[in-house]
Amino acid sequence: MGKYAEDAKQLLRLVGGKENIAAVSHCMTRMRFALADPGKADVKAIEAMKVVKGSFTQSGQFQVIIGNTVADFYNDFVKEAGIEGVSKDAVKQAAKKNQNVLQRVITALAEIFAPLIPAIITGGLILGFRNCIDSIYLFENGTKTLCDISQFWAGLDSFLWLIGEAVFHMLPVGICWSVTRKMGTTQMLGIVLGLTLVSGQLLNAYAVAGTAAADIPKWDFGGFQVNMIGYQGQVIPAILAAFTLVYLEKFFRKITPQVISMIVVPFCSLLLSVMAAHFVLGPIGWKIGAAVSALVFAGITGTFKVAFGAVFGVVYAPLVITGLHHMSNAIDLQLIADYGGTMLWPMIALSNIAQGSAVLGMVWLQRQDPEAQEVNIPACISCYLGVTEPAIFGVNLKKGFPFVCGMIGSGIAAVVCVATGTTANAIGVGGLPGILSIQPSYMASFAVCMVIALAVPFLLTTVVGKKRLQADPANEAAGAGTAAELTENAAGTGAAAAELAEIAAGAGGSAAAGIMASVMREKDTGKAMPEKLTAFLSGKAIPLAEVGDGVFSEGIMGDGMAILPESETLYAPADAEITALMPDSRHACGLKLENEMEVLLHIGIDTVGMNGDGFEYLVQEGQKVRAGTPLIRFDRAKIQAAGHPDVTVCIITDEGKAQDIQFHTGNNVKENETTVVTFC
Repeated sequence: MGKYAEDAKQLLRLVGGKENIAAVSHCMTRMRFALADPGKADVKAIEAMKVVKGSFTQSGQFQVIIGNTVADFYNDFVKEAGIEGVSKDAVKQAAKKNQNVLQRVITALAEIFAPLIPAIITGGLILGFRNCIDSIYLFENGTKTLCDISQFWAGLDSFLWLIGEAVFHMLPVGICWSVTRKMGTTQMLGIVLGLTLVSGQLLNAYAVAGTAAADIPKWDFGGFQVNMIGYQGQVIPAILAAFTLVYLEKFFRKITPQVISMIVVPFCSLLLSVMAAHFVLGPIGWKIGAAVSALVFAGITGTFKVAFGAVFGVVYAPLVITGLHHMSNAIDLQLIADYGGTMLWPMIALSNIAQGSAVLGMVWLQRQDPEAQEVNIPACISCYLGVTEPAIFGVNLKKGFPFVCGMIGSGIAAVVCVATGTTANAIGVGGLPGILSIQPSYMASFAVCMVIALAVPFLLTTVVGKKRLQADPANEAAGAGTAAELTENAAGTGAAAAELAEIAAGAGGSAAAGIMASVMREKDTGKAMPEKLTAFLSGKAIPLAEVGDGVFSEGIMGDGMAILPESETLYAPADAEITALMPDSRHACGLKLENEMEVLLHIGIDTVGMNGDGFEYLVQEGQKVRAGTPLIRFDRAKIQAAGHPDVTVCIITDEGKAQDIQFHTGNNVKENETTVVTFC
């Protein structure tokens, strides 16, 4: 019988039995299930299991966090369940049946825009900075901007537009590339298609409104003419064109003999998709996009704008739970293209802040509960920086009332936001730094809204929570248990100290000899206990809370730190044994040090989906390695091209005998030289 056989039997029963499992797989830390009926899974009972560190549902998959021993658990699970494990892609496909048509559309949109978000945020920050230096009249009695009085700032303003134009005007290029990447077709064809939508030969989309119909350039085909109009900043035309290219390429691949496919498939696919884009799909997509943005704009600016703001502010957080919030990216970008800014995104940022403030209320209420604070504080910080999942799923939804308090605060802030017409240049960081993306003339009003989003949820959570927590016997029992546990630990420590004193007294003069023998044994074996972990990559060391992944950032797997890499070889941070590898994905490695500390090194976020492409193991499971031994070679370009962050995390999954663990972050580190973790 395997080590986890009993736990596996229990989990099998709690997920609804063998007949409820459509597919099962695992990654480096989690069991991944596609369940026939997700409602049959007893989530509370599953999370109460000692071997389980948490669970969540994402894209139709029910994921159970086990830790770096998940491979052993998985083996016992499939043996006890009597089922065959499948690949992670197979689980994803099986999980799609748990999604309705709308959810599948939303998932597709999320996967398309996810790789583009970093560039869009950067562009928004740049536009915000440019507006601060070229649109705010602060000098010479309010008559001149910084650019007006300084040639340096004027030059910088002009230079930065190079990046801003690339991000927003050339957005269709990124969209077409992302669609072809997601659908598994030729990405270069997607890039070329996107370039034809924003070509300099065409009338710029932003100039169409100011150009008379007779002056719009045309392609003349004799029997008919087609307007030569670009689609800079347009979202829907680019999506329609890209999916047309994808399905044309798949069609021609299917019907074309292999010997001539290299010529026929790309030529026919690209030519027909470009023609469809400019002759039919572009004009239709433009009208659809304009209609959607006009409808949203009317809601935000019309007679009932206050009601619109109140409803949107309240329901946005629940939309995050369902995944429907991903639709807002496309709407925001369309508003920016049509109206030069978005009034939707500021309310999204305020909703994030409000949920973070609700967590801050829980931080205050549970300030005497160290175990709760291990989750509360990182979740609050990440939420204020725009990552809401740890706060919503890890704290607010578990208690219920903080989530509602956050919704109320968000609704009030959104009302003030739309009432003042607060507008953002672009999508930015969805938290406190979001003010940098607000148009300068609205920064003051947004600051007021931020104060509301900070204060109201915090006050509501503390007032309601004080009554709720006092009325909950489970909390009192938990507090008593914690106190009792601390007392027991203290007593245990005292007993151990007394025992050592007794042994020492009994040993008398032989104590010195015993100590000397112990030192000599350590010298002979050469196995001094490690006291530090060195940098496993060269780059910038950052706290775990800044990683931006709900599981790692929230500390569910354990405390740790991360490195934004500048190199492409992962090294052992200390002498250790290789205890866990992922043969299929090759993106992570588990280590066990001589002091029984267990360390997980994980390259990138969600890189398990790359199926090992761009990763190469340089060690084997069970191998003993020295500090500085190369573990994994990886390709940062491939990781980024796949749309994943390449941040590499180091998680202490088991402290072993280590004490007083300290993480050293905030500085640039050099592999195998800089100390990143110290302990006793």
